Amino acid sequence: MPLIEKIAIVTGAGSGIGRAAAHALNADGWTVVLAGRREAPLIETAESAAHPMRTLAVPTDVSDPDSVAALFAKATEIFGRVDLLFNNAGLNAPGIPLEDLSVDQWRAVIDVNLTGSFFCLQAAFRTMKAQDPMGGRIINNGSISAHVPRPDSIPYTASKHAVSGLTKTAALDGRKYNIAVGQLDVGNAKSAMADRMSKGVKQADGEIRAEPMINAADVGRAVAHMASLPLDANIFSMTIMASAMPFVGRG
Repeated sequence: MPLIEKIAIVTGAGSGIGRAAAHALNADGWTVVLAGRREAPLIETAESAAHPMRTLAVPTDVSDPDSVAALFAKATEIFGRVDLLFNNAGLNAPGIPLEDLSVDQWRAVIDVNLTGSFFCLQAAFRTMKAQDPMGGRIINNGSISAHVPRPDSIPYTASKHAVSGLTKTAALDGRKYNIAVGQLDVGNAKSAMADRMSKGVKQADGEIRAEPMINAADVGRAVAHMASLPLDANIFSMTIMASAMPFVGRG
């Protein structure tokens, strides 16, 4: 047990990158509050962690501001503070031409990836500026789609470009509260959302090709490294990806 308990909230913690990050943080000494829409996967994440007793599953819909407020209230009620938010929950839409995208498909992605990220960011700010000692760290999951698009990915790409705007502005606004804000951009980590990449995904030239993947555990370790720094140091932007994926030179 560490001399000073460190409290993290991980959204989208029921699978994929969120589960990997929760496990890496937990193994690194953090007590982790696991947030996600469904309780059963959160329990699976908790039970498979290195220190299950230092986890707490809180079913949460990040697109609902009341649900997000309840998440942070529960964390502070039980643990007294929040030192880290990994703002990770995300959703994608089918890879179809933008002219065929429905309003509901557009809104679903924006509601989770952008608006949900903002709700969690805002709640973290309110919590971290009020606690003693003041401050904390926020890591937003951006994706390499925050830099370049894939074909037929307009809602996801737009949401992740916007997350970069959240990161930049929050990093500036957080200075006076000792809140460090950074972004992790992930390329092709093995998860349910990214599984189609290994089977074949449309490239800029229209061809369908499989892409190299990395283990989500490697992304988890990257999150834990960013989280390990003192608050006077910040990894503002990190990209972790499959070395041979078509990102540099995409198009």
